[in-house]
Amino acid sequence: MSRPLSDEERRRQISVRGLAGAENVSELKRNFNRHLHFTLVKDRNVATSRDYYFALAHTVRDHLVGRWLRTQQYYYEKDPKVGERDMERHGRDVLRCPLTPLIPSQLGLDMEELQEIEEDAGLGNGGLGRLAACFLDSMATLGLAAYGYGIRYEFGIFNQRIAGGWQVEEADDWLRYGNPWEKARPEYTIPVRFYGRVEHGPGGARWLDTQVRGTGVVQVGTGGYSWFFKGKELRLKQKELGGQFWGLTGGYGGLSQFFEGKELRLKQEYFVVAATLHDIVRRYKSAKFGSRDPVRTSFDTFPDKVAIQLNDTHPSLAIPELMRILVDEEHLGWDEAWNITVRTCAYTNHTVLPEALERWPIHLLESLLPRHLQLIYEINQRFLDPSHPAVPLGLFLSLSLVPPSSSSVSPSLGVPATSPHPTCCPPPRFKDFYQLEPQKFQNKTNGITPRRWLVLCNPGLAEVIAQRIGEDFVSDLDQLRRLRDFVDDESFIRDVAKVKQENKVKFAAYLEKMSGVRVNPASLFDVQVKRIHEYKRQLLNCLHIITLYNRIRKDPGKPFVPRTIMIGGKAAPGYHMAKMIIRLVTAIGDVVNHDPAVGDRLRVLFLENYRVSLAEKVIPAADLSEQISTAGTEASGTGNMKFMLNGALTIGTMDGANVEMAEEAGEENLFIFGMRVPEVEALDRQGYRAQEFYDRLPELRQAVDQLSSGFFSPRQPDLFRDIVNMLMNHDRFKVFADYEAYVKCQEKVSALYKNPREWTRTVIRNIAASGKFSSDRTIAQYAREIWGCEPSRDRIPAPD
Repeated sequence: MSRPLSDEERRRQISVRGLAGAENVSELKRNFNRHLHFTLVKDRNVATSRDYYFALAHTVRDHLVGRWLRTQQYYYEKDPKVGERDMERHGRDVLRCPLTPLIPSQLGLDMEELQEIEEDAGLGNGGLGRLAACFLDSMATLGLAAYGYGIRYEFGIFNQRIAGGWQVEEADDWLRYGNPWEKARPEYTIPVRFYGRVEHGPGGARWLDTQVRGTGVVQVGTGGYSWFFKGKELRLKQKELGGQFWGLTGGYGGLSQFFEGKELRLKQEYFVVAATLHDIVRRYKSAKFGSRDPVRTSFDTFPDKVAIQLNDTHPSLAIPELMRILVDEEHLGWDEAWNITVRTCAYTNHTVLPEALERWPIHLLESLLPRHLQLIYEINQRFLDPSHPAVPLGLFLSLSLVPPSSSSVSPSLGVPATSPHPTCCPPPRFKDFYQLEPQKFQNKTNGITPRRWLVLCNPGLAEVIAQRIGEDFVSDLDQLRRLRDFVDDESFIRDVAKVKQENKVKFAAYLEKMSGVRVNPASLFDVQVKRIHEYKRQLLNCLHIITLYNRIRKDPGKPFVPRTIMIGGKAAPGYHMAKMIIRLVTAIGDVVNHDPAVGDRLRVLFLENYRVSLAEKVIPAADLSEQISTAGTEASGTGNMKFMLNGALTIGTMDGANVEMAEEAGEENLFIFGMRVPEVEALDRQGYRAQEFYDRLPELRQAVDQLSSGFFSPRQPDLFRDIVNMLMNHDRFKVFADYEAYVKCQEKVSALYKNPREWTRTVIRNIAASGKFSSDRTIAQYAREIWGCEPSRDRIPAPD
């Protein structure tokens, strides 16, 4: 009997078939040793695992660089329209590409150990940062001439440690050992200005007496599939070395609540916007590979050569900044400059929560960016001109960027073109804009890259799929529909179930190694991993856990489907309720996991420091994916797609992308529960009263009373008073209203899990229906319908 293939061997089968002959393995080995000796100045006698990682990374980068340069040369020769995305990025460049498996096996190195050494690049917060990484992958794969822009934070958002049940934030010093994938470009130092005053004269407006800070460019190549012939670039902005503005790039500032935090965040947002537009204009003017001198002097063709996609509200200052450049520096007339701006920029809104649509105090903008405030006023005045026939008088107040009697500005609402996601078109905040100009709104369902979120993180499942339908699904995820023909194939059912069980055993071993916690791999792995927030409703999950626990204690002899419930995610440092939710999860786990009456029928774990590298382990192992936000609050979500693609079934509300997942797979193949959007709106109108649900549902009442009485916090009985008070008196997300339906739906989950064959058949139907959720499809739609570009699968000739 042959031994099972390792993950690396399976990964190699998918990604390197037919390529090994094209690369000289002995040359790769020589390059590895060369970097070990001459780049790191080490030999095998003193080299550490980290040295091996860096030698391998430099070896892989050598092979990427030639293709990266060839890609740039090709696009300069063709002079296509270039897409620019202002984005955050979250993840790892990772030693996971077709070349890398060829080297360690030849050198006696442990590939998985080397991968664990690589740091997660914490350059963004939550799903949007990971979405940006998927989009870069897809832009490269689809042959689009595109750049991603973001800030190269010296410290990521934070590393999460759980101490005494509480979240403790520690510095994420992800660059402490350096980053082998990046290349600094100090020759492109860019001045970024703040504060000062504005003087108007015959020559136009002049922004004077400013504080000037320099920013360098750091390039990171991003490969696509098959990126032996293509490469894309992430251009990250960093502070000027030795400058005094460390706070701008020192750490991720999106979670600050106080004025100083708001000022820092606004500085960061303008910082990346100004540096990005300076770089875009520079490259537009050069328009020749290697040229640093202006070739183009007219901006007439700027919208034909540049498309800028603003990723949420954070880069919305790009609109007044581009206007400032065109009007003040290039001396274009207002109408011409505005026409260029409108044709160049588009905006994606990723959320329907009103607090996520940023507002800035007028006095802060006036102090920090005085010229931009003037431009925002001018944009607003021209748009709301009473003589403008397009604006009905009744819409004036709701359309203004500066509401009357307000001390704040909403610059994001002035973006001239929008493309919200399906569940928020139009969200209430955009309703009047949609009424005025509906042609500017489009729906774009988000997606994930199957290269990272299937082939790389779940090679066993990828190989089983490839054995049935071939490998084209890696770049054409719609091919997964062909798996519907195998729903009743007993061999395929066994293979899919076997891969899932292997992933669970592997993740259970990882948990025991990292935290000392033992879990039952035969139990149902019930997983909710996402940002900790009230609207994500981790509290609903907690109430179900307590209900399960109470049922086991009430009738310990009754058979229960064993469950291991895992919750993970980070709470914003200043978000008290989110931190209390984490404390509640850990407190419930302390009680449940040490109750001998429960045994291994129920385990509750909080997954510490949830990040991309942990997601790549837990998602392939999950049986059940918790997507339980209140209907109408999640714009899209991508975690749900990753779980679906990797063979987890979804329990969720009709919210975000769950709606489309149910359309694709059939609602009967998901565990859908709870209020729909019209019911939520009706409940809002009549008034949500949590007390009524508390009085009517005995199990809910018991769970809430246990929280109130200190059952899960005996040393501090009032520990969860704030949570109970919020749930009972001011819960915007109506946890109690969906409790009964959620518990009943979880009973259906347990019933189906008792039938492994039917469970796996449902899994196969979900995988077969997940093709729509490829980021390749998302980016192709952006390219054709917004940017005016056509994706290309043509292979760029390899460099000489």
